[in-house]
Amino acid sequence: MEGIGSISTATTALPLFTTFSSPTSKPSVPPSQSPLAFRFTTNAKPLCVRNDLNRRFQRWRTRVSFFPAFLTGRKDISSLKEELFEAIAPLDRGADAFPQDQDRVDQIAKKLEALTKIKEPLKSNLLNGKWELIYTTSQSILQTQRPKFLRPNGKIYQAINVDTLRAQNLETWPFFNQATANLVPLNSRRVAVKFDLFKIGGLLPIKSPGSGRGQLEITYLDEELRISRGNRGNLFILKMVDPSYRVPL
Repeated sequence: MEGIGSISTATTALPLFTTFSSPTSKPSVPPSQSPLAFRFTTNAKPLCVRNDLNRRFQRWRTRVSFFPAFLTGRKDISSLKEELFEAIAPLDRGADAFPQDQDRVDQIAKKLEALTKIKEPLKSNLLNGKWELIYTTSQSILQTQRPKFLRPNGKIYQAINVDTLRAQNLETWPFFNQATANLVPLNSRRVAVKFDLFKIGGLLPIKSPGSGRGQLEITYLDEELRISRGNRGNLFILKMVDPSYRVPL
């Protein structure tokens, strides 16, 4: 941009380089014949040429700047995921999270949701498999009002198969409870969840009375991370552990 400015400065300086006369000076030379004026007028670009050069420069800059932006977008996802995992790590799946911790995790999740490349997750095979729940705000899962020895202390999984529209929740130590459900797509991101069978201790089957239902929206999805939000405003963050797992029919 300085090159364009210097051309303009030389052009506006032309009136200063007019003839200068004194009683002993020779007859003045007309500006059009002055060597100095010739040098400045030949260096200055016509306005139409400068505008054309400026337009070409802007088009070139736009093309070149696309590639850093593209690479930066990929880097942002990776760094945001790393930041999310670091924020979640000390929170015991959300049970030890203070409000400021919840706000921080939620803000990082929203940034990732804005960058998701899978716009229709219910049509993606990346959704298939068993996912480990690494963070949630759901009190019905965390049970923080109970003594710690009466809460789910082992890993918690959720499995989904999009081809059969089946889902399964699995607790491990100490209760080993399970629940299976049918999924009813409401759009390409949101499903209604209708539980049909519970297993107490992983052994005693109990049919759902029909009251176990809710909604789940998948807001971010890639090969290792899934972010979902429930109809009660709860946040669920899961990481993939077994993409080959199949939910019982």
